[in-house]
Formats: sequence, C-alpha cells, structure tokens
Amino acid sequence: MRSVVVTSLGLVTFAAFLAPPAHAAPAGPAAEVKRPVAEGYGGAVATVDLDASKAALSVLRQGGNAMDAAVAGAAALGVTEPYSAGLAGGGFIVYYDARTRKVTTIDGRETAPRAMTSTVFEGIPFDEAVTSGLSVGVPGSVAQWDMALRRYGTMPLRQALRPAIEIAEKGFVVDQTFHDQTQQNAGRFADFTSTASLYLPGGQPPPVGSVFRNPDLARTYRELGIRGPAWLYGGALGREIVATVKKPPVRQGATRKVRTGLMEVSDLRAYRALERPPTKVTYKGLDVYGMAPPSSGGSTVGEALKILEALPKVGLHEYLDASRLAFADRNAYVGDPAYVDVPLDQLLSDGFAKERACLIGPRAMAHPAAPGSPDGSYSSCPTPQATSAPEEKKEGPETTHLVVTDRWGDVAAYNITIEQTGGSGIVVPGRGILLNNELTDFTFGPAPGDPNLPAPGKRPRSSMAPTIVLKDGRPLLAVGSPGGATIITTVLQILVNRLDFGMSLPEAVAAPRASQRNTAATQTEPAFTERYGAELTALGHTLTDVPGPPAGEIGAATGLEFLRNGLVQAVAEPARRGGGSALVVSPRR
Repeated sequence: MRSVVVTSLGLVTFAAFLAPPAHAAPAGPAAEVKRPVAEGYGGAVATVDLDASKAALSVLRQGGNAMDAAVAGAAALGVTEPYSAGLAGGGFIVYYDARTRKVTTIDGRETAPRAMTSTVFEGIPFDEAVTSGLSVGVPGSVAQWDMALRRYGTMPLRQALRPAIEIAEKGFVVDQTFHDQTQQNAGRFADFTSTASLYLPGGQPPPVGSVFRNPDLARTYRELGIRGPAWLYGGALGREIVATVKKPPVRQGATRKVRTGLMEVSDLRAYRALERPPTKVTYKGLDVYGMAPPSSGGSTVGEALKILEALPKVGLHEYLDASRLAFADRNAYVGDPAYVDVPLDQLLSDGFAKERACLIGPRAMAHPAAPGSPDGSYSSCPTPQATSAPEEKKEGPETTHLVVTDRWGDVAAYNITIEQTGGSGIVVPGRGILLNNELTDFTFGPAPGDPNLPAPGKRPRSSMAPTIVLKDGRPLLAVGSPGGATIITTVLQILVNRLDFGMSLPEAVAAPRASQRNTAATQTEPAFTERYGAELTALGHTLTDVPGPPAGEIGAATGLEFLRNGLVQAVAEPARRGGGSALVVSPRR
C-alpha cells in the first residue's frame, strides 16, 4: 500500500510508490503490479485495471490511435470491471483530434424505451427500481464504439475487441475489489439464475487470487465483431436482451419483487450515438473542454470554474461554495437537450459567473443555495433567495474512466457505465453481459418542471465529466473519474489542485477529497476532515464522512499530463478502488 502524507493545501508527499496489485498475475518473480504513475513517450494510458491498460497499450503498440485504444480499453473493462462497464451500458467520450486540433464528443448515453412515461417510477421504492427490467435503458456503448472507430479510429471493431476476447477466455486474477463488489451484490445476484451461475460459482463470490473466466462474453464479443452493431440494434442479440428485460430469469423461490421492462426491439433499432460539440470555458488562460448535456459534467465543472475565476482568491472554502452554486443550477436547468431548453451558453458565461460569485462571502453559504437566473441580464449582485431543495437523488457510485493518448497527440477521455455497481443485477443468459439500470438516473417524481423527468426516448441526465484541457491549442491535461454525482466534484477538485494549489497531477489525484453538491453537509474523506475540518467548520461548513461502499472514498480518477518535448505522464489512483494502472509505450529512462 502506498502511504500518503498530507501537507498544507492538500499537497501530498509519497512515502512509498508501489500500489497494491489488482487483476495482476499471481505473486512470483515475474509478477506484474499496477503502478499509478508512468512517464514516457509514444503514447500512454491510465485505467483502474492493469489488464485493461495493457489492452489499450497493445493497440497503441500495434499502430492504432487513441480512439482505437480507448474502445479496446473500454471493451476490456467490460470483462475485468463488469460491474461498472460493459457493452450493455453507455458512456461519453471527449476527444482531441491532433490532425484538426479540434475537440469533439461522442454521446453513447442510454435512452428510455418509447413506452416510458414521466410517471413510470412514481411510487416505486428506489431499491426496487434498481434491480429490475424496468430500469434497463437502451444500450449505447456498441453504437458509440462503432461511431468512434468509423470517424476517428483506424481499425475495425472486430480488431479492437480482440484484447477483451483474450482476457475473457483466459481469465483474470480476482482482486479484493472484485471480490468485495461481488459480495456486496450477492443477495440480488443470487435471485437471477444467469447471474448466480456466472458470478457466484458454488453459491459464493470468486475468492481473491482465483482466476475468473467469462467464456460467454468472449463468444458474444467475437460474434459482435463478425456481425457488427446491427446484431445488437435490431438483430438476434438485441432480441435476446429484450427478452431478458421483459422476463428476467428470476430464480424459483426468490422473494424479491422484480419488475419487468418496457424495451422493445424497435427501441434498439431506433438508437443512435450522437456526435456533439463539447462544452468550453476558459480558466486561467486555458481552454477546458467537457461533455455537454445530457451530461451535466461539462456544464457544472465549467460553471464552477468560471465562478472561481471571478473571485479574488481560490481556496477550499471557495471551491465548496462554487460547487454548491453550480449544482443548484445543474439541478434546475440541465437535462436532455432534445427535450428541455438548457441555457448552456448562459450557464457558462462570464456575466452569470460574476453574478453567482458575488454570493460567496467569507463564511459558508446558507443551505440550500437557490438556482440563479441565466437569462443574459447581469448587472448587480442579486439578493440571496430563500429556497428549498429536494432530497438529493441517488446516483450509482460506480462507472469507470480511462484516458489515452497516442504518438500523434490524439487524446481520449472516456467515461463508461452500467450505472449502479452491478447494474440491474441481470445477466443475459448465455451472453455473459450485465444489463444496465441507467433509467434510475431520471428524477422519479412527482416533480413538475424538473428537466430530468423520464420521457419516451429521452436520455437521463448524467454526471460523467471526461475533461480535456488545452494550452495554446495543444493538450495539457485530461482527467475524469467514476462516482455518480461526485464525479463532478472530483474532476473539479483535481483541476483546482493542479491549476490553483500548485500540485503535480499525481498529487492532485491522490489528495483527500470533499464533495459539496448543494447539500446540507459536505461529504469528505477522513484524511480531508482530519486536515481541513477545523478550519472549514469555523467558516460555517458542515462536514460528514462519505458513505460506503467503499467506505471513505470519493471517486477513482485517471488522468494524463503533457509535460515537455513529447513526454507524457499517465496517472491513476494510488489507493482508491484498489489503485489504478498507468502505462506508457516507451518508458522514460
């Protein structure tokens, strides 16, 4: 375990550099371990998992570009991190194309079936919705992979899937994180025959150190490579998914109430991945690009940065209240832009940022902060308005994030998800894939006027925030994280750590975290509370320990920084979620 010493302003020094192994070979002379930082040339990758990082790196070494490697890495994470990612999920890619020197994004967010209505989830307990066919959204990952490779990649899907197929066939070594996540889901996994047979062999989670194989998923990936995306979007695989959603394979004798889903093959046939313009703000002379709605990541990170830039100084107090204000506006205005009018330009404008920033004083703001009025008319500091805030909606704490760059300078930041840890808990029989429960990201209601209420074909609001920062038109940083709504605060805090507090990127990622999302109390990691609790409490902030599982952790970030003369630094977590894996094509000597 790497030990971390916290110093002023959250800076960290490293007493040891070796992270604990996970998904690595068994201990021995040739054993591989995950390392959280790597520097070198010719391309780099960082993920939460060694096997996935190696899969992406192998594509770079074969001459593939960053988009090829991002898809290969995502497919591999669908094998080794199946409770967070998979072909039955979705996600968002922010991509810098070195040839055109432009940033674009690809939206692979899941959609609601055409039979979905705004009241479908009303009166249903959240936990009951989580483990159900009703929560399964139309998968977007495969359409996203296809679009990404056709528009920006150099290899066909079948080639990008090969590393994942090999991992699924040969297996990977079970680490503590995989075992614990299986154990946490064992009760609901046991209620589905297909899920239990895969993830609870002999009725128990696979033990740490054992080799876990998923031959059904290997066959599914192989056939997908041969048949192409149409096999899912209207073909035989799609029909199998729909049949599972409409009649989940519930174990005889199970007492759990499992609601059936609304998805039809026509919903799959109608699905489209979308290329969208990114969000963009300038901060301290840098261009910060993120994911536009239906993700709230780019708008909320961007708004908070603009608020901070409008303040005379930036510290942890200012970081927390800027985040509070940005979340108030996120909740009021951000949803699927095909269904609601999102005032994105105004949310990211200098005028609106100044109007919001003037509300931040020397003491913590009163809870809850009211949303602002992004109407284009900004003159004087408004009087703070009394308001009430609904209970914070639950979001899945999982998801995963990868970053990759190639020898040409292309960069991909990619958030992938199936929502809750373990998604819906339902494995498609004979296919080895967990179905998502992404529709639980909608507001359950009743909530008249809420921009995130369900609707036919609508994409639920997301917090995923893959981010790329350019300096003078060239990549400087790329960063992202899992963590539900804490994704936004994790990315924001890493950027503030790096750009305002003078930390290196490894220090910025490792530093203890706090997450303020317009809630009465700010969630904090124990190390953050220990170091900053007294100071922030004296300013009126209320701090509370972040709930588990995993207890005491916020996020699991990955990032890249471009240092000098082609040298790239890949960075992953040193300890959170078992530590991550950073690799480079040609290590620095």
